Amino acid sequence: MLSFHNDIEVKNKYIDRIKNHMMMDNIIQGTGWQNGKGCAVGCTLESYDHSRYPVELGLPEWLARLEDSIFEGLSKEESKKWPILFLESINIGVNVENVKHKLAILRLERLIEIQKKLLESSEKKQIFVEVINSINLIKRCHELELNKSYCDWSAAWSSAWSSARSAARSAAWSSAESAAESAARSAAWSSAESAAWSSAESAWSAARSAAWSSAESAAWSSARSAAESAAWSEAWKEEANDLIKLLSECKD
Repeated sequence: MLSFHNDIEVKNKYIDRIKNHMMMDNIIQGTGWQNGKGCAVGCTLESYDHSRYPVELGLPEWLARLEDSIFEGLSKEESKKWPILFLESINIGVNVENVKHKLAILRLERLIEIQKKLLESSEKKQIFVEVINSINLIKRCHELELNKSYCDWSAAWSSAWSSARSAARSAAWSSAESAAESAARSAAWSSAESAAWSSAESAWSAARSAAWSSAESAAWSSARSAAESAAWSEAWKEEANDLIKLLSECKD
C-alpha cells in the first residue's frame, strides 16, 4: 500500500479539504463527525470511519487511529493544527508501515527512562526492574521486525503483561507509592500493547498507555490534577513530533 495511492491529486484533495475546515473552524475535539464539524479523521474523510484510510488515502488503519488519539490528546490550540501537519508530513507513494515499529521504539525508550527515574527513588525497586526488563524485550522485538528477523512476540507479550499485573498488585497494597507504581503499570501495559503489533488498534492503545505513564510519573509527589493534565498533553506532543519526523523520513 502506497501513500495517497502514489497520486499527488489525492494528497492535494485532502490537504485542501483540511485547510478549508481549518478556515471554517470546523476542527474540534470530542466529536468524530457531526454537522460539518469533527476531529482530525472526521474532517479528513468528512465521515468517521478509520477503515476508510486505506481505501481513500492509501494509509493504514492503525495510522488513522494513532492520528485520532494524538489529536484528542493535544491541547485545544495544537489539535487544530495537527491534521494539516500530519498530512503534509507524508510523502507521496511511500510505504509507511515500518513507522509503527520505529515509533514504538522511541516510545519505549522514553518509558524506560521514566522507569529508571522512578527506580532511583523507590523502595520497591524490583517492580521497576521487572518493568524495564519487559519493555526492553518488546523494544528488541520491534528492532528485529525492522531487520526482518524473527522475534517470539508471544513470549514478549506474556512478560509485559506479567510485569503489568505485578505493578497493579503492588499499587493496590501501597497508597504511598500508588502514583509511581501506576506509572509502572501503564508503562508495562504500553509495552504489552506494543507487542500486539499486528493489531490495527495496538499502535494507538500503546501510545495511550505511554501517555498515561508519562503523566502519572510527572504528577508523582505534585498537585496531581494540574500536573497530570500538563504532562498528558506534553506526552502526546512528543508522540506527535516523533510521528511527524518519522513519516517525513519515509522515501520512495
